Amino acid sequence: MPSSSAAPPPAPGLVGQLLTAGLSEPAATGHAGRFARLARDFARCSGSSPTHAFFIPGRVELLGKHTDYAGGRSLLCALERGFCVLVGLRADRKIRFCNIDSNTAAELTVSIANQPPWARYPAAVLRRLRLDRGFDRGVDVGFSCNLPPAAGMSSSSALIVASYLALTAGQPPLPDLAAREALASYLAAAETGVGTHGGSEDHVAILCCRPGCWSQYSFCPTTFEAAIPAPADHALVVAVSGVAADKGGAAQARYNRAAAMARAILAAWNAAEVSPASTLAAALAGDASRLAEAQARIRRLAPPEFPFAALDARLRQFWLESEVCVPAAARAAAARDWPAFGAAVAASQAEADAGLQNQVPETRALVAAALGLGAVAASAFGAGFGGSVWALAPAAEAANFAAAWHAAYIKGFAERRANSLCFVSAAGPAAWELSLD
Repeated sequence: MPSSSAAPPPAPGLVGQLLTAGLSEPAATGHAGRFARLARDFARCSGSSPTHAFFIPGRVELLGKHTDYAGGRSLLCALERGFCVLVGLRADRKIRFCNIDSNTAAELTVSIANQPPWARYPAAVLRRLRLDRGFDRGVDVGFSCNLPPAAGMSSSSALIVASYLALTAGQPPLPDLAAREALASYLAAAETGVGTHGGSEDHVAILCCRPGCWSQYSFCPTTFEAAIPAPADHALVVAVSGVAADKGGAAQARYNRAAAMARAILAAWNAAEVSPASTLAAALAGDASRLAEAQARIRRLAPPEFPFAALDARLRQFWLESEVCVPAAARAAAARDWPAFGAAVAASQAEADAGLQNQVPETRALVAAALGLGAVAASAFGAGFGGSVWALAPAAEAANFAAAWHAAYIKGFAERRANSLCFVSAAGPAAWELSLD
């Protein structure tokens, strides 16, 4: 597969589509250039011509740490970074994915044992489609992604969504919002094929977030609760710590432990119920008195693999995150009450450290540095155990803030320089199909 140098200039029509979808002008121009490079390399690495194009964003979890799989709520937005994807339909049954960035390819009609690590995600989607629909068609897929890998921005879930859209290209188009929410749950289930016991928060953000908005959802079932216009006078700045947080890799066991503790708390609750609750959120039902009852039940019925103190801390974190911090932050953002917003975010970050125990020195330092530089709020996000931190800073100073934030971080963690970065992103659009006409 060739390199991506000397690509043709982006087509103005493509820039227009990206702008219309809700990307900022710099993001639209950049992605149009990536699509142009992708089109050139696609022609050289595939057996077909591209007939479909998609953009699939990453996401920022403003709040909602480890809540979705337990029926809790999150505050989310799509990023302007993500996957550019081209798809060509084949006359045979071969399925070939080409990662233009890493110059690697995977043919999914054969074993993926010796394929690139990223191939496990399209393979998981393909297995699910074959099981559920008897999927049997050939496609060529080329993709390029500018999401930092294993950084908490859901690059793995975005690749799951990209794989589904690519494999089903030319079939019914992307559905309306309610059906997208159902699709997000379906693809979250497909992602369990790589061993991640999570929920559908990432997939919902990627498929359902509104451009220019922060979207509040609750889960199990997926329920839209609010869309808060992103503030025009403040900007979201994201800092990548350089500590890999691959929930499908090295961090998977620790990520799954947080989910297992939520299930253990629910099991203890249900042991005394005639009608079992389906999720931890359903068990608590937004009632603070049930929190004390849940604590009493886990004290009596905690399984031996989880000490009471650990389950109690996890229960407290879930309650405060889902029932207190997310609603408070959403209300404050809607009212543009930034001190109250900052207080809700700070409480969430403190509970991540105490209840989830998923913070590392680098993410703690990034939060402290952002607040020291004048950010309204800052929080780690994603699976944890590394990854990234977001900060909300005055829009007029966002670029300078990003540079100063990164410099302050590298001063304390020089060994992370090569894999860390800071960037500014608007609240972007959800996944969509572009026209190649």
